[in-house]
Amino acid sequence: MQASMKGFTLIEVMVVVVILGILAAVIVPSVVGKDEQARRTLAQTSLSNVANALEMYRLDNHKYPTTQEGLEALVNKPASAKSFPPGGYLKSIPNDPWDNPIQYVAPGSAGKAYDLYSFGSDGQEGGEEDNADIYYK
Repeated sequence: MQASMKGFTLIEVMVVVVILGILAAVIVPSVVGKDEQARRTLAQTSLSNVANALEMYRLDNHKYPTTQEGLEALVNKPASAKSFPPGGYLKSIPNDPWDNPIQYVAPGSAGKAYDLYSFGSDGQEGGEEDNADIYYK
């Protein structure tokens, strides 16, 4: 007799993460009252959602998209992809809260598989405080 299997699928976990991200994006600005801090939190949530899509891509294709393929590989099937779901891993490539493109480099720095980050409010690499880059960790 086979015991029934119980647990969460990756899709269910991703749906919960997206819902929490949306709630954070809506609630944080009104609770914190700091526009810039709320945007930084929203940027981190957006990076997290893109990272989840990158992980699903890796699970299907046994590798992350190259820097040249970029995040576009999550929306439109690149030639190197072995598997690709209908509709892609993302509907579109999101911009950060300052309407700048999210940055993706693979392989990443310090031995990481990739770097995923936003340039922050100034839209330029580097910066301090509110202008500091925001990295997915």
